[in-house]
Amino acid sequence: MVKLTWLSHASWIIETNQHRVLLDPFFTDNPAAKVSADDFRDNVSHILVSHGHFDHVADVETIARRCGSNVVANFEVASWFGEKGIESTTPMNFGGQVDLPFGKVKMVPAVHSSGMPDGKDGGNPAGFILTIDGKRIYFACDTAYFGDMKFYAAGVDVAVLPIGDQFTMGVDDSIEVVKLIEPKMVLPTHYGTWPPIEQDANAWANRVKETGSDAKVLAVGESYEI
Repeated sequence: MVKLTWLSHASWIIETNQHRVLLDPFFTDNPAAKVSADDFRDNVSHILVSHGHFDHVADVETIARRCGSNVVANFEVASWFGEKGIESTTPMNFGGQVDLPFGKVKMVPAVHSSGMPDGKDGGNPAGFILTIDGKRIYFACDTAYFGDMKFYAAGVDVAVLPIGDQFTMGVDDSIEVVKLIEPKMVLPTHYGTWPPIEQDANAWANRVKETGSDAKVLAVGESYEI
């Protein structure tokens, strides 16, 4: 069993029978969040970071320090956290794959930008392909549509796609991604946090289903099990 829980914005927790993994934890100053960094005490083994923007790294340091989490990110982001005293990091780059205790993690491209909150270089933004117990999960993270998604993510069991528009691809482009990669299930992310990225997720889900893939809109704190 793999359980994916949407924690609002682009933050997710991935749970297996033995591990809890956070993706892009952003709770502090997040108006949509229903949890805080204080809710994660000693039970997060790894934190995946897609890029350096504040709404993806806001609570990484606090949680990693408290839980002793391993931070998995591109080289520049991992180094930035290392300079802050986070001792356990796994630096990666595009096309690289690592075997971690919960499964395989492959870093794949994203078409976006990246910069740390203090203005330092955030390297290249990324997405992740997770392979856990034979299931493939694609977190596209903050990105525009691009054709190479098919090479990395064709036929995945779950695709988690941004739909907010303005800062990432929006509804129309995400539907084109679904047609391109043909995932079994699609979950929306990176929308609804602030007015510029509000979307009608249920209308989006109906359009996804017309492509032949399934879709599920999660409420904040709701989970999907594979």
